Amino acid sequence: MMDAGRHPNITLLTYSEVEQVSGYVGNFDVRVRQKAKSVDAEKCTGCGTCEEKCPRRVVDETGFDAGLGKRKAIYRPFPQAVPAVPVIDRDACLFFLKGKCKVCEKVCPTGAIDYEQEDTFLDIEVGNIILATGYDPFDARRISQYGYGVYSDVFTSLEVERMLAGSGPTSGHVVLRDGKTQPESVAIVHCVGSRDENYNQYCSKVCCMYSLKLAHLVHHHTDARIYEFYIDMRTGGKGYEEFYKRLQREGAIFINGRPSEILPEDGKLTVYVEDRALGRQMRVPVDMVILSVGLEPRHDAREVAQLFSISCDADGWFKEKHPKLDPVATLTDGVFIAGCAQGPRDVPDSVAQGSAAAARVLSLIRQGEVQVESATALVDEMMCVGCTQCIQTCPYSAIELVENRGRHVAHVMEALCKGCGTCTGACPSKAITLRHFTDRQLISQMLGAMNVMRELEMVAA
Repeated sequence: MMDAGRHPNITLLTYSEVEQVSGYVGNFDVRVRQKAKSVDAEKCTGCGTCEEKCPRRVVDETGFDAGLGKRKAIYRPFPQAVPAVPVIDRDACLFFLKGKCKVCEKVCPTGAIDYEQEDTFLDIEVGNIILATGYDPFDARRISQYGYGVYSDVFTSLEVERMLAGSGPTSGHVVLRDGKTQPESVAIVHCVGSRDENYNQYCSKVCCMYSLKLAHLVHHHTDARIYEFYIDMRTGGKGYEEFYKRLQREGAIFINGRPSEILPEDGKLTVYVEDRALGRQMRVPVDMVILSVGLEPRHDAREVAQLFSISCDADGWFKEKHPKLDPVATLTDGVFIAGCAQGPRDVPDSVAQGSAAAARVLSLIRQGEVQVESATALVDEMMCVGCTQCIQTCPYSAIELVENRGRHVAHVMEALCKGCGTCTGACPSKAITLRHFTDRQLISQMLGAMNVMRELEMVAA
């Protein structure tokens, strides 16, 4: 992160979001909303005095500590954040709530606090776009029978991950919700929200390995007995199977079955499961349950896809041009995808795909010119009535309305058009034709095919 922040050719726009995208490969116009941080980034030195002195502490439900810790009303997402400029949470700040406090303004040595700061817009021109928007963890509350959010000692994998971190809310100690007691027995439930017809049918790809990692680390920190409840153990990667065998040697107990329910009994959490290997029902009492939640598309993935004129698959992930031959490109030239934006994948795969997307962009930059589709749509401006039906149906946002001789008519941007023919079929006035696929050409092809069939029938007779 530090290298990216200091690189002369990289501009980091944090606390920002893309509002509008137009144009085509090599000539995209992007409007970015830079949200008001209430802190002047030019004056701020990142000393952290404002965070230290702020009297307001709130639970960070969706933040870096996964709801286990608290943060100040003026904060950085995590200590190593780049750039080291904090932001004021206006929904938690006492000044914005009650009109008083202003402690951060009083203690800031450079006068960087600006309560009147407003959102600004930045218009930039770019040649290519890479989308690496990541994923959302599955909300374990949706599976009510596992008791997350109801029973205090049911945790998600991300919460335990933050516990194990030395800089986390518990300083690396694995404890129950009371913050003191270490568990003597721990159950890890695989595939929570994945490979389930009621939620997501796909495999999240990373759950087996991070569950094994958590089992190893929790056992190392607490010496607790570990139970792993799994459907299938999918350890597809270099050295992954060896790590699985290592967990078996360390004494982890693997139970082949998906738990049906988790209930509190006699001061413990009892996991009800059918062990498919033994063919019998089991009750496993433990002190802590860890739910290995799967990966889901970002909650706004479809809106982002529409913004950048790309598409999503049935599960909601960004759709690639070809899953094997062109996995980082999309059907919109100049827009690439990388990492978990396309689907569940682990860190090595995400790094490799990010490098591939960067290489594709560099190749386009060095190429200088881009070949576009030859079979594009063509508008007869004399017949066009400007109804905008084609604009509404075009999946690539390749049609715009322009003024011509006092009339508004449709115009096809050939750099964006893929020749799909949607506009041709939707045009009520038949003002749009598809190059190389005109009605006359199609009828000629049909007549030719009919003549061939007739000749074959005569030969057969």
